[in-house]
Parts: sequence; C-alpha cells; structure tokens
Amino acid sequence: MPHVDISLSLTLDQCRRYYAGHADWIDARSLDGRRVRFPARALHRIVGPNGVRGVYRLVFDESGVYISINRN
Repeated sequence: MPHVDISLSLTLDQCRRYYAGHADWIDARSLDGRRVRFPARALHRIVGPNGVRGVYRLVFDESGVYISINRN
C-alpha cells in the first residue's frame, strides 16, 4: 500500500474547528515535499489534550483513497 509521511502541528483549537465541520479535508505537505490531502475525520484518532504534533504516516489504497493515519 502506498504511504506518505507528514509532519503535523495543530493546536487543540484548530482540531476543534475541524470537528465542528469547518473543513472536510486537511491539506499538508509530505516530508519529501509532495502535497497531500486527507479527510479531517482522520484527526479523531490522533488528537490529544494539546492537539496534534509529530510525524505521521498516511496510508492510501492503490487508487489513492485514504485508509489510515498512524504516528510514525
């Protein structure tokens, strides 16, 4: 399965905006410079009391559909 590593730094308030439906997608840049888009609902799995900070691996199926996000 294809994967992309990204670095995220989102405050808890920024994550709350995604939860409130202000955005359906998150645009990010991979560690190797590619632009990546994934569903905002993916944050539900990784948000902590201070938001989201760290390097994460996005996994996609062969047709480019988002499957999962995991801390790298």
